[in-house]
Amino acid sequence: MEKNSKIYVAGHRGMVGSAIVRELKRQGYSNIITRTHAELDLVDQRAVDKFFAEEKPEYVFLAAAKVGGIVANSSALADFMYINMMLEMNVIHAAWQNGCKKLEFLGSSCIYPRMAPQPMPESCLLTSSLEETNEAYALAKISGLKYCEYLNRQYGTDYISVMPTNLYGSNDNYHPTHSHVLPALIRRFHEAKEQGLTEVSCWGDGSPLREFLYVDDLANLCVFLMNNYSGNETVNAGTGKELTIKELTEKVAKTVGYTGKILWDTTKPNGTPRKLLDVSKAARLGWKYSTELDEGIRLAYEDFLALGEENRASR
Repeated sequence: MEKNSKIYVAGHRGMVGSAIVRELKRQGYSNIITRTHAELDLVDQRAVDKFFAEEKPEYVFLAAAKVGGIVANSSALADFMYINMMLEMNVIHAAWQNGCKKLEFLGSSCIYPRMAPQPMPESCLLTSSLEETNEAYALAKISGLKYCEYLNRQYGTDYISVMPTNLYGSNDNYHPTHSHVLPALIRRFHEAKEQGLTEVSCWGDGSPLREFLYVDDLANLCVFLMNNYSGNETVNAGTGKELTIKELTEKVAKTVGYTGKILWDTTKPNGTPRKLLDVSKAARLGWKYSTELDEGIRLAYEDFLALGEENRASR
């Protein structure tokens, strides 16, 4: 990409999209196009086609998605599949029809099988069954990834995909039921501290292993890959490090300053037992994350506090 290339970031108000915009600006890219959902509904094929025909972006970062944690995914399976498949197909197809030089599709590590080999290499995609609690979202993301691959193979496009591990950081979603585990814990422990609660209950038994990547590190990788990678196979984005949910919970509680008791509700699901990405491919390309988890949690909590009570309630 040239510094004045026309770059469209889809989903710029979300955690990932906003981080990509920050990173592009940090690196001196000056011609960034964005649209809010009110201005452009990506599920509306005609609206997307019209936008691409008028704007003709040269590069596209497709970070828009309907996302959520276990509760949101399992209670709205049809919504997660339909909305994600429609918006990504509309954007990718319109980019191809309008001569976009390169597109980068953002997926999720949940595309990999529930019992995939650990750490999970990019090559394990579609080798066995998915985790049921987020199967609909995973199938949608796999479809977007494969559509990019098929366009490359059939029409010679240069469309790539990135599969991040669990993300957190600035502009995260702190909704009490629709957020992912780390921001949900930040909110829960903050409110428990504010209310003087002596104990907090968490889902499952705390045993699942998870990997977490600070969102600004992902954004740095996304720009790096747009400039340095072409290929049909996706690229994993992570740290290569993992910890148990119990260990994560204790770290968040400590950062927030909550000193009460942590209980585990084993009647609730754990989700996938382990999700560690093999990040050797990104390493071979010359990239490595820079934000360690303790520092990242501190930055995320500062972001949470900066939002204020009214804004947190709507996220």
